[in-house]
Parts: sequence; structure tokens; C-alpha cells
Amino acid sequence: MSGPIPVSSLINPPSLSPGRRAWLRFKRNRLGFYSLWGMVFLLLLSLAAELVSNDRPLVVKYQGEWLFPMLHDYPETRFGGDFATPTDYLDPFIAQQLAEPGNWAVFAPNRYGPKTLNYFATKPNPAPPSAANYLGTDDRGRDLLAQLIYGFRVSVLFALALTLSGVVLGVLLGAIQGFYGGRTDLWFQRAIEIWSAMPELYLLIIFSAIFSPSITLLLVLLSLFGWMGLSDYVRAEFLRNRQMDYVRAARTMGLSNAHIIWRHILPNSLTPVVTFLPFRMSGAILALTSLDFLGLGVPPGTPSLGELLSQGKNNIDAWWISLSTFAVLVVTLLLLTLMGDALRDALDPRKQSL
Repeated sequence: MSGPIPVSSLINPPSLSPGRRAWLRFKRNRLGFYSLWGMVFLLLLSLAAELVSNDRPLVVKYQGEWLFPMLHDYPETRFGGDFATPTDYLDPFIAQQLAEPGNWAVFAPNRYGPKTLNYFATKPNPAPPSAANYLGTDDRGRDLLAQLIYGFRVSVLFALALTLSGVVLGVLLGAIQGFYGGRTDLWFQRAIEIWSAMPELYLLIIFSAIFSPSITLLLVLLSLFGWMGLSDYVRAEFLRNRQMDYVRAARTMGLSNAHIIWRHILPNSLTPVVTFLPFRMSGAILALTSLDFLGLGVPPGTPSLGELLSQGKNNIDAWWISLSTFAVLVVTLLLLTLMGDALRDALDPRKQSL
């Protein structure tokens, strides 16, 4: 007669793969699971920003012809205007033309783009929230809601790119140190100590003075320093796993070092990499926001959360600028932190039976 079935086998059936069990543990953490879906929703919303916040109609039917202003530029003369300049669809004359019988236009829910200036505002800028501008305007007359949507997209995509580059460099250099050890590890450690002592902020200031500001330049400079923290964890995992029996067996079979690293050690050393991904994204978003706040970030005119915070500092009475920008940052960082906590618990080896 067989003995009692362990409770752990009922919770984590032996037939499930380790990845499947980790996903089930992640789903049981409600805060982390809902934070994941919340972050996915915000990311998809920002990627479709042109459909949500745009000063151009999505589609227009004018004098029996179908027009798509979001994809093509149409001169003002096309709608009965006097000038061959790009059409301002917020102009009352253009709005009147589109409202005539037989003509109609479908606009985005928020009728402002990231660079649109509200020339027809009834109050001086920065203007408080109103029916025309749901969250108000900044000190240049740009719609704040559009700035937040597009600025969020810039921040998240920048954070994803910086996280990806840091993971690639950190895993590569950490794997080399941990797998070969000895003098290779020693020389790499000394080089990392010297490189980490470089004044990152001063280098950013110097390069900003020499080159014109760009997101690519900022990404390259931050990537040169963003891999060092992760490489330490990967190095430690490789130092531990290279002594395992399955690695010795692979060496005995004559497998190459590259094959052992890629197929055997690396998959068993990715737990700290995956665990720290949300936290690294949080750090990247904060880094970009801080640099934009100091004027060392994205080029002028690019939607930026850091620039909005700087405007809020310079316009204390315009509380809606600081409050809305701060709320977006808090929600974003909170979602990423809750995701990171849930992911860390799901991959914790001490909780494999939970």
C-alpha cells in the first residue's frame, strides 16, 4: 500500500516544467500579476498614442473623397483655405468646413499631439485643466495629456533598450569571468573597478557639450556603465555552476566551451538576470527622467517626463503639471516594483515547494 501523497506534489505537479511552475507561482501573487497586465495595457496604449492623442483626424470624408490626414499631409487649400501650408485642424475655419453637410471627420479622443500648441486657448499658459485640455497645458501651450502619453512611450522604450543592452553586455562579460576564472577573472575585475570609478555624470555633461543631444547618444553612454551591476551576479552564478557534475560530464564528452556556456551553464544562471529586469527598467526610467530634468537628456521638443517636472518646478502655481507627471511616474515605478517582487518570489529556490 502506497504512502500519503506529499502536499507539494499536489501544488506543483511533477509533470509541470520548472518554467510552468514559476509562472503559476507568479500568478498566485495577485499584485504582481495584475501589475504585469497594467504595465502591458499602458505600454500598448502608448504605442498606439497616435490613435489616442493626435491633432490630425484619423479619417476624413470631404466633398465625397476619403482622406487620411494621420498618414498624409494635406495643404490648407485642400479644405478651402488660402495658403498651401499644412492644415491646422484645430482652426475654427477648418472645423467649420469639415462640419458642413456631407463632410465629416473622426478625431482621436484627445485632439492634441505632443507638439501641438493651443493657439485658441482662453487662458494664459500654463492653463489649468478644462474641457479643451483635460489635464491643462504646459508653459508653452502644449496639451499636458498628450505630453504624458508620448513622454511615457519615450521613457518605456528607452528603458527597454537600455535594459536589453545592459543585459547583453552584463551576461556576456559576467559569463567570461565566471567560466574561465583565474587570471581572466582577475584582469576583468580590475578593469571593471577602474571603469566604475569614471564620473558618469561628468562624461554626460562633456559629451552633451560636444555633440548635439540625441536619444541614441544617451543610450550608448548609459549602456557603457549600465552592465556592471548585472555582470557581478552572472559571474557568481557561473563560478558556482561551472563546478557542477553536469558541466564536468559535458567536458568529458568533449563539448566545446562555447557549447557548455550556451547550452548548459547559461540557462541555469539566468535567475538573477530575469529577477532584476523590472528593477533595471525602473532605474533606466529614473535615469532618463533625472537627466531630462537637468537638461542633459533627450533633444529639445521631445516629449519628456523630466522636462515636465522641470516645468512644474519653475511654475509652482501650475500644480497640475507636477501632480500629473508625478502620478505617472509613481504608477509606472510601482507597477514595475510589484512585478519585480512577484518575479523574485516565483524564481526563489527556497519557495519551489510553495
